[in-house]
Amino acid sequence: MTFIMTQSYQTQPYELISVHKDVEIRYYPPAMKVKVSGPLRNNGNFNALFRYISGDNDSREKIAMTTPVYMETQDDVQTMEFVLPEKYLESAPQPSANGVEVYQSEQAYFAAIRYSGYSNESKVMRAKQKLFSLLNKEQIEIMGDILVLSYDSPYKFYNRRNEVMVKVKPIDIEKP
Repeated sequence: MTFIMTQSYQTQPYELISVHKDVEIRYYPPAMKVKVSGPLRNNGNFNALFRYISGDNDSREKIAMTTPVYMETQDDVQTMEFVLPEKYLESAPQPSANGVEVYQSEQAYFAAIRYSGYSNESKVMRAKQKLFSLLNKEQIEIMGDILVLSYDSPYKFYNRRNEVMVKVKPIDIEKP
């Protein structure tokens, strides 16, 4: 089963491999992404990425918004990534701004758990603990730290979709 659409935005496709209670094991094929890193709790990352898709790139091309938005925090630095539409699978316009990077992600397997409402540190930590506990119980090897995914605009109030996701070792995963 492949999932590709949510709301009116194109969503990064993935294949659902298996479900373990509330945790989904997914396969993600390569995708073009744009990322930027900066101080935690600063809108600068989002603003730099938004400027890129609004035409601040070498071809002055406007690029459609997609979901999810990826966020990873290490120490006091947050990295934020947008997934580019599928038409950019091989290449994408290069950013004009320093610190903004376009790259192609590698295929990978991830374990994900959903939570609703507006995201905050407490909800992320609860989801991480639940995710890691279930993965340890199922003896699925964790390969890194968590990513936080947001699928909705800040103006959506109901039925919000957020996820905590972690890369997992593929050989430990059996297709159904």
